[in-house]
Amino acid sequence: MQKPRLFHSSTFRLAVLYMALFSTSVLLLLGFIYWSTAGYMVRQTDATIEAEVVGLAERYDRTGLPGLTALISERMAREPGSPILYLLADRNFQPLLGNLDHWPKGNEPKTGWLSFRLEDDRHPAGKGHPARARLFNLEGGFLLLVGRDVNELEKIQQLIASTLVWGLAITVVLALLGGTMISRRFLRRIESINDTCRDIIYGDLSRRIPVRSADDDFDQLAGNLNNMLDQIEALMAGVRQVSDNIAHDLRTPLARLRNRLEALREQVTEEGPRELLDQAAAEADGLLATFKALLRIGQIESGSRRAGFTEIDLAALLQDVTELYEPLADEKGQHIELELAASEPIRGDRDLLFQAFANLLDNAIKYTPENGRIRIELTGTQVSVADNGPGIPEEARDKVFQRFYRLEQCRTTPGNGLGLSLVAAVSNLHNARIRLEDNEPGVRVILNFSEQNG
Repeated sequence: MQKPRLFHSSTFRLAVLYMALFSTSVLLLLGFIYWSTAGYMVRQTDATIEAEVVGLAERYDRTGLPGLTALISERMAREPGSPILYLLADRNFQPLLGNLDHWPKGNEPKTGWLSFRLEDDRHPAGKGHPARARLFNLEGGFLLLVGRDVNELEKIQQLIASTLVWGLAITVVLALLGGTMISRRFLRRIESINDTCRDIIYGDLSRRIPVRSADDDFDQLAGNLNNMLDQIEALMAGVRQVSDNIAHDLRTPLARLRNRLEALREQVTEEGPRELLDQAAAEADGLLATFKALLRIGQIESGSRRAGFTEIDLAALLQDVTELYEPLADEKGQHIELELAASEPIRGDRDLLFQAFANLLDNAIKYTPENGRIRIELTGTQVSVADNGPGIPEEARDKVFQRFYRLEQCRTTPGNGLGLSLVAAVSNLHNARIRLEDNEPGVRVILNFSEQNG
């Protein structure tokens, strides 16, 4: 029996879809948080620098270059470890005053803002701190650069970004675990329904879907399905009872008629009436065989024979069936090929399996022309019976397993249309798959018992 794969189930796909939607929502929320925090800190830094530039520019306007240099020197002396950066340079970018020993590398940006890295004795090349500065052009051709070491700001931004990434990853993992747990729970409920349906398909009409005390949607669905199955079982039991009663009631008068025809035949001496009596007795035998087959199919479909299952050696069983029908095939000049590869034992009813394979071989002999070839193969738990007869049209391959269904070209041959119906009933009883394939020419009937161990 094939179990449903978790990652291919509709519940898991729904959980993944929900996880994707939820993760997208979390990503948008975390992006907004990052923009609100890190972006706010950058804007505050720029505002601080702008305010510093405005203050220095006003001092330059009031007191000129001496007053500006005095103010810059005072602020650097007051806060020697401050992250604020000052640099006063001439029009040739030569430093005049400040805590930067050279003009930062790079062209003057049109926006007036300059991003660079601090590289000096404290910050060697390649490992300098990031910095951001505002350029202001003073009257007289002087250049004023006011900035800030934003290393701490960058670390905070990286910390926030890393936290958001980990938060998103944890959200995805938790959503995936939650979706898997929910999917497994739903799969267990669905699989209980599937197990019940499989047992019903294979003939156990008494099986019902288990109902829990949760009174949820699954319990309501299980209750409705069980009520429907009760109705179906009652209807099928009624139909089967009527069919069995008819078969039983007609078998007795047919048997009496057959016996009286036989007694009458012994009293008749003329050849003509004896031949007519033989034909009537043969018709009675055919009717008795039909009713016997109907009763046997009904018994098989009820599943009552499953209790007597034993280990069956398919190779030995097929050899016995072949030996039984070889004389009949020899009469038509037909050749039966039996190929038995490595086989596996199965559990089943030997008599029913013998009857099923006998029906298949009997059909093959019946419809294969003289000097034809019939091939029986066994591989593992798969049995195939192939012939080179007229074959079965593809559109009729599902119908031939119905009771009393016969192809038009077969209506003139002896039979009652129940042979393949019995084969199908035996296959269902043994949880086997049966299918028909084109043998080009002829037909190949394949019975696969592998699902017994699935």
